[in-house]
Amino acid sequence: MVGRVLVLVTILILAQTGSLNSHQESGEWSCDSKADIHIEAEFKPGRITLDGQVDDWKEIDGSAFSLLPALDPHSDKAYYGGKMTLKASHDGKEIFFMLQVEGDYTYSEGYNDKAASVAIMFQIGENASYHRMGGCEEGRDTCTNKTCKGHEVDLMHFSIGKAIPGRLYGGNPVDNSEGNGGDRFGHLVDLYGWNPHCRYLDGIGPSANDSSAQNDWKGTWWHSSLTHHSGFVKDDSPYSSSNQSGAYYFEFSRPLRTMDRLQQDAQFTIGRASKMSVAFWYPVDGKPWHGSGHFSISCHWIPLNILPDGSELTDVPKRSPWDTATAFSLLFSVVAFGISIFVGHRVSRTKNIAFTQMDNL
Repeated sequence: MVGRVLVLVTILILAQTGSLNSHQESGEWSCDSKADIHIEAEFKPGRITLDGQVDDWKEIDGSAFSLLPALDPHSDKAYYGGKMTLKASHDGKEIFFMLQVEGDYTYSEGYNDKAASVAIMFQIGENASYHRMGGCEEGRDTCTNKTCKGHEVDLMHFSIGKAIPGRLYGGNPVDNSEGNGGDRFGHLVDLYGWNPHCRYLDGIGPSANDSSAQNDWKGTWWHSSLTHHSGFVKDDSPYSSSNQSGAYYFEFSRPLRTMDRLQQDAQFTIGRASKMSVAFWYPVDGKPWHGSGHFSISCHWIPLNILPDGSELTDVPKRSPWDTATAFSLLFSVVAFGISIFVGHRVSRTKNIAFTQMDNL
């Protein structure tokens, strides 16, 4: 039974994200990436709402990246639509991402490969490379958490073919109750992997499943050509006319730390850097995209710095609690001494009153 479930889930993943059998590089892979590129997630509590509208990101700095083919990262083959802007922030508990990329509107309900799609990847294992999604040399039949130990990567993939713009997708009670990183409603899934051929939903593995996993991501999408109103429903599909120029917006959030105990989620720490990358799929010239035909913001890991609260960066002299107690005691002593002098002075000036017998009244 477990084997059948594993096969079924694997088929669903490959069907919805594109077959990876074609993930073969033509010739020797080479990469020329800028070493000074990095992303900063600033501390901005209460700033971001996941609704597809990005006005709340205006005061947050971002970085613009050229989108290059993942298997052939050369500038002459870059995505023709333009660059991707990536922004990040956190509130001390959750981390937030906003992705903006130019592209004509295209949407076919139920067909993920005919609409835009994005993924974010993080390094987990110390030996996990950007190239080949972890870089484990094992094949699909031999990759396990033992044979590929140290090559773990964390993945979030969002295909919008079933997702209503502006609605929230990702972790939900139905899929989380089954102990995996799936999302049957909008296909914003939480995965892990060791290489392009060995990737699975959180909680599902090549040898056994674990019911303790869940989808820790939430996210939504929007396109600038969509008309703003009270909210879309499924019957409004395709939501806008095809080939309308504009930009796609994707917003995501995830806890900085998760309950993962299986080495399937990246764990973020304030004040420390993690390694990440972002991928983008698009039906160029109207042709459905395939799994390995994605663009990427870099051909190496990009540092993601989780910045602390800005107030913590300023050196403020810290006073010892004993200094405060001493100052208070001194003040109290001075006040008490002054009162005693005043009372003594008043008593010394009081006149004696003559004694009068009661009989004379």
